Amino acid sequence: MGVEIKAQTMDVGGRLRELRQERDLSMRSLARLSGLSTNALSMIERGRTSPSVSTLYKLSEALEVPITAFFRTVPPRQGIVYRKADERSRVEFQRGLWEGLGGESFIGRVEPFMLTLEAGATSGPHGLVHSGHEFVICLSGLLEYEVEGARYSLSPGDSLLFASRLHHRWRNPGKTVANVLFVLSGFELDERPSEFHLRDGQREEEIITED
Repeated sequence: MGVEIKAQTMDVGGRLRELRQERDLSMRSLARLSGLSTNALSMIERGRTSPSVSTLYKLSEALEVPITAFFRTVPPRQGIVYRKADERSRVEFQRGLWEGLGGESFIGRVEPFMLTLEAGATSGPHGLVHSGHEFVICLSGLLEYEVEGARYSLSPGDSLLFASRLHHRWRNPGKTVANVLFVLSGFELDERPSEFHLRDGQREEEIITED
């Protein structure tokens, strides 16, 4: 993606193996439940291939866990969270990279994170709705947001703040990588709203194209 980021990489394959074994499922049984081949599952568990977000969604449904179960453990909650740049958790998804900024460990209901988005990356064709409030600031590149049918073009330094219950979606309409800071707050206690922003990327023309 043209951006070098030093960060902690999660062992998705190892986590998948743990979740499967916790449920006493054979690889063949999980393959049948998820619609994936046993060979594909074996490659993922051994770290020979990285699953797409759509594959993780199939596995999360089969295992009856949230998608974030594959790339994060539940850390102890703290009132003060200090996170060095090279200690961030990160999750690669289609056409992008998610980086946690400590919200996953914070005792309060606020979750900051960074997205690095390739040209054409989008939040998906169906849009997002979740509890709380959403603050977005574009750090580099371009970001286009649609909130309840209204469109907002964000250049570096531009920001957007809205209630997350409003139907929203985003895309990188530019030709270069975009870096965006998100801060989600005031969400329901058991909700992980950043999960909604980890969606399988779509082709750019499939989103925010209607007049």
